[in-house]
Amino acid sequence: MFFDEEFETLPRPALEALQFKRLQNVLERVNANVPFYKTSFARAGFSPSDLKCLDDLQGLPFTTKQDMRDSYPYDLFAAPMEDIVRIHASSGTTGKPTVVGYTQKDIATWTDLMARSFVAAGAHKGDIIHNAYGYGLFTGGLGAHYGAERLGASVIPISGGNTKRQIMIMQDFGSTVLTCTPSYSLFMAEEAKAEGVDFKELKLRVGIFGAEPWSEAMRDEIEQKLNISAIDIYGLSEIMGPGVAIECIEAKKGLHIWEDHFIPEIIDPVTGQRLPEGELGELVITTITKQGIPLIRYRTRDITSLTYEPCVCGRTHARIARMSGRSDDMLIIRGVNVFPSQIEAILVGIEGIEPHYMLIVDRQGTMDTLTVQVEVSEALFSDEIKVLQALSRRVEKEIKDMLGVTCTAKLVEPKTIQRSEGKAKRVTDNRKL
Repeated sequence: MFFDEEFETLPRPALEALQFKRLQNVLERVNANVPFYKTSFARAGFSPSDLKCLDDLQGLPFTTKQDMRDSYPYDLFAAPMEDIVRIHASSGTTGKPTVVGYTQKDIATWTDLMARSFVAAGAHKGDIIHNAYGYGLFTGGLGAHYGAERLGASVIPISGGNTKRQIMIMQDFGSTVLTCTPSYSLFMAEEAKAEGVDFKELKLRVGIFGAEPWSEAMRDEIEQKLNISAIDIYGLSEIMGPGVAIECIEAKKGLHIWEDHFIPEIIDPVTGQRLPEGELGELVITTITKQGIPLIRYRTRDITSLTYEPCVCGRTHARIARMSGRSDDMLIIRGVNVFPSQIEAILVGIEGIEPHYMLIVDRQGTMDTLTVQVEVSEALFSDEIKVLQALSRRVEKEIKDMLGVTCTAKLVEPKTIQRSEGKAKRVTDNRKL
């Protein structure tokens, strides 16, 4: 079943023709209405009339998160404030928040794309959607909420927190679809077990998880513990919010990025050069239908790859691979590039280890050190010390064998690593770099 079959199955030539027309329009609009882009284009010696084909896009300058902070709060808006009906912002944990504005049409587009995404994930009008994404300036809660209503499903706007109550509501209200971060879903499973609640007795059948990188091994863990099909969704507030891309329930092999609204590119994060299909690099997105704050070649810092191979579901839009991390989250340990999600995939595959961990990076003299703090299961924690020592050595060996980096594994008792209702904090870097 398709929510928007006409656009989701467009043949590639027709899709690219639509992209080109919309790209021309947005370039003309930002050049006329956003001083930042007018200056940026002029420095690059570019005029919107110079655009002759989609490939010409790669000659344009990038937009970065720092550009958005420098334009705080409204200087990147392409629409007058009287046309802006919604304002969202990032958390601003590393400085001023990035602010985004939506016109009424932007909200309608976002709503439609979230509904489209729900359908791709296997949701339908008869579902009861338990929305545990946070509401407020964060885009997750309201994005999923509006999309669920557009689909015609029943939405429970429970937001994050109060996990015991969440579990009670899922039981009593008959929730069939769960939306939250993947790490929070595992916390829910942990709390449910403590309360004597078996997820197999609930009506949940699909979980739609995003807002943080997560591994295929973590998907297996979630599906087993919550007795659901776990679907990866991608979005970011700067581009729209959730619903930029999502896996289809039929394949679960890459996330369809809605190319009638976004043009994706993969670049080398160091050189900025575009990379060919299939190569891992940084995702760059150009919005081609947004009115409030269109972004040209926005560097997401998310690491993935891109494929145009046909999908069994029939959708023709390109797919991005599961995010392996962020270029600004990548750890360099004694010359080895390491993403937290790579370590997570190893940990989840080791029996007796719980999917809750913290990476602690220090520097002793001129040497970097990595400590992997990870919880063990209740059953193992009370076991003999030699069993725990053997498990610790196995963690260290598998990380060394798989990633080529030496670490110290520190096993900790269950429920000692701090849980998060939003994005999980996985790294503490104590180096002064």
